[in-house]
Amino acid sequence: MKKKKISAKKALSKKKPEKKLLLVLKKKAGRNRTGRITVRHKGGGVKKKYRITDFGQKKINVPAKVIALEYDPYRTAFLMLLEYEDKDKRYRLAPDGIKKEDVVICAEKAEIKLGNRMKISNIPVGTIVYNIELIPGRGGKVVRSAGASAKVLAHEGKYTNIEMPSKEVRRVFQQCYATIGSVSYPEWRYVNVRKAGVNRLKGKRPRVRGTAMNPVDHPHGGGEGRSSIGMKHPKTPWGKPALGVKTRKKRYTDKYIIKRRK
Repeated sequence: MKKKKISAKKALSKKKPEKKLLLVLKKKAGRNRTGRITVRHKGGGVKKKYRITDFGQKKINVPAKVIALEYDPYRTAFLMLLEYEDKDKRYRLAPDGIKKEDVVICAEKAEIKLGNRMKISNIPVGTIVYNIELIPGRGGKVVRSAGASAKVLAHEGKYTNIEMPSKEVRRVFQQCYATIGSVSYPEWRYVNVRKAGVNRLKGKRPRVRGTAMNPVDHPHGGGEGRSSIGMKHPKTPWGKPALGVKTRKKRYTDKYIIKRRK
């Protein structure tokens, strides 16, 4: 049975991206400044240009019209191109369900409407939000991938309790901003990578199984024929425990976590 193609991209504009909002990022292929590979399996890929996106609230109390929905090669979600009253144009993360000609605004207090951005203190309990600030004035840092959304649970003092997509409950300053709605293109999780060449075009290089290597190259390597890893727990190529081991370091934001993710 043939899979149906995802039709969400049909709503995207056919126009070329805004030239003034494009930036060329130099490819590093997983190498640091000394030229050593620090992130493996990266390299190649098609040429692409970065869209300068406003994750914060640089234009406050100025209504903007959505003039186009566009694809972004650097992220899973779609972008909306906004045109303000002074003819200034900016890219912002598009919410799921936004349409061309819709009007959105960023203000301290605004209508609870799809795409509007406002202070978390003015967002009612139970509202779905995305592109959330963690430190006032720094711009949205979390809940930005395709289909992601968070939920406002309660307002307590100078903090608001928010349920993240991972079901982690976190305290966020009420002076921070968030956007109403969920991130566009939730169908992204169902996209099928048809062949290896699709990943090569994205800049992803092949990954070789540890069991297919020699013992000198990987702890899982060696043995006659298709043998097991030969150890109780799997290891990384450098001999450290893998799979199921917590790798998250202690962060300064840990004190704001009320309930850990499930």
